[in-house]
Formats: sequence, C-alpha cells, structure tokens
Amino acid sequence: MEDVFLPIIIVGMLFIGLPWLIFHYVTQWKRSSSLTVEDENLLDELHDTARRLDDRLRSIERIIAADNPDFRPGQISDRSENPEYRRADEPERIENWRRGEHR
Repeated sequence: MEDVFLPIIIVGMLFIGLPWLIFHYVTQWKRSSSLTVEDENLLDELHDTARRLDDRLRSIERIIAADNPDFRPGQISDRSENPEYRRADEPERIENWRRGEHR
C-alpha cells in the first residue's frame, strides 16, 4: 500500500507544489520591483524641488544678465554638458565611487 502513496505524493509535489512555489516567488519578485506609494511620493517631491531650483537658477541668470552685459544666459546651467568644465579624472572618480573608495 505504501508503494501506491509514494508516487502520488511525488506527482502531487511536482505538478502542484513546484508550480505554486515558482508562482509565489515570481509574484513576490514582481511586487518588490515596483515602486511603492512612498517611493512615488518621494519622486514627486524631488521633481518639484528640482523644478523650483531650476526656476531659481533661471531667475539668478536673468539678474546676472541684467547687471553684466557680457553674461550669456544659460552659461551656468550649461556646465554639466560642456566638456570644458568636466574634470579630467571624472571616469576614474566614478569608478572609485563604485568600488567604495570615495572616502
């Protein structure tokens, strides 16, 4: 009689238990990979802060342009895209940061 129950248990584990286990962890993985409400609120807050900072920078540029005729608006904010302002060791600094050697 024991010889009959063992194959039934093994087949049940293969066709019911294993797929349930796989689907359970796939669901957990998908749930954890999405943004939580707190993360979305933080991103919205950071976006608003960045927008306000950009508005302030443009206001400062307008004030400087009014005081200095040689000033070109956008000059301050263009530094990140301009290769002239990039440091020569920037790729090395980024790699050191990734390795944890930034201290």
